[in-house]
Amino acid sequence: MTSISIPEAAAPVRSGSALLEEYSLGSSFFFSSPKGTILAQGVREIVAEPSGTASREGLPERVTAVLAALERSGHGRPMAVGALPFDDTSPAHLLVPTSIKVAGPLQAASISVRAPSPVSASEIRMSADRDEYLRGVERALAMIRSDALSKVVLSRMLELRLSEPVDVPLLLGRLCKRNASGYNFALRLPEGRVPASGSEPTVRASQPRTLIGASPELLVSRSGKNVFANPLAGSAPRSPDPTEDQRRANALLASEKDLREHAVVVDAVDAALRPFCRRLSVPSRPSLLHTEAMWHLSSSITGELADLSISSLRLAMALHPTPAVCGYPTASARAAIKAIEPFDRGFFTGLVGYCDLAGDGEWAVTIRCADVSGDALRLYAGGGIVAGSAPERERAEIAAKLRTVLNALGLDSLPEDV
Repeated sequence: MTSISIPEAAAPVRSGSALLEEYSLGSSFFFSSPKGTILAQGVREIVAEPSGTASREGLPERVTAVLAALERSGHGRPMAVGALPFDDTSPAHLLVPTSIKVAGPLQAASISVRAPSPVSASEIRMSADRDEYLRGVERALAMIRSDALSKVVLSRMLELRLSEPVDVPLLLGRLCKRNASGYNFALRLPEGRVPASGSEPTVRASQPRTLIGASPELLVSRSGKNVFANPLAGSAPRSPDPTEDQRRANALLASEKDLREHAVVVDAVDAALRPFCRRLSVPSRPSLLHTEAMWHLSSSITGELADLSISSLRLAMALHPTPAVCGYPTASARAAIKAIEPFDRGFFTGLVGYCDLAGDGEWAVTIRCADVSGDALRLYAGGGIVAGSAPERERAEIAAKLRTVLNALGLDSLPEDV
């Protein structure tokens, strides 16, 4: 597998785990994947700012222009890092760091993290609450029965106030330890306004904010002419009992409902990538991928670019949002999400990653994540609603997905009535 290319100005180190140990709350960006690990410090230039009004239109070209200008000024081979929110009318947060260190992939065995200090939640608020969420699923199913759409992804947001500030480096370390082969990230968000929650007004953050998570899903990567996408759709919670866990995996792989949901996503990724590729290989059936908490249906899609001027960011923006995080048809699903979900997703179900001057880079789907500020957290999870979805089962699936961050925090799972 091709590793992350090291910019001339970057300081190479051997171990991804060493970079993880160097991460601090002041770091501007951390990203690990099966290809390698990146740690960035400082801000040389901001390409796009979430509190600004810059349009997404032409963003890949703006990134390329900024990187090219910095290279001409003697800054080696700079790299843009950051995240794009779910709402394509909201500005991105992309920056060029002052310094970058690059290393190989993380190895779980080499990651040493202590247990978290005892912590409790003094405030717990789920949006939508249980009854509101179940009504939302029924509303979505009615839309599906009327052929207004075939799938919509409905999410919930868990807001927590803890007994002490979150130890962000420790949380990142614990997420990486449990998800070393996935896509782990921590992005320092600028101080400013926090997305509104339900009927509450948008508020100004009083402490540094970090977008942190352990995503199992790569949206797209580009390395030279090679393109890779790995859509996930169709999920089942893991079981601590090995026999039951295997039964759930086999049931997922045979589930007509989940296979149908997965096929919609794969077809959409195929349609979005094919115009950019001279060759594209799409599996006829999905395989299984697992995290600590979930089984997923997964398809590995490979292609060869027809034009090397097409950057990884350009590909990512052409793909986003896939039906895995939005639904299908896209416009109808977006409208349903806006009508049913009582909160702003922010960066959840957006993109997080990097792109260098050559156009190479990786963009993961921003799931299994939290927005952290001091002792306050917002955690997000969602699930795809299709014909045959059962509201209570979808609620249980979201609770299982939230365990990724809750377990890393050292918190118990949610109360049954949430």
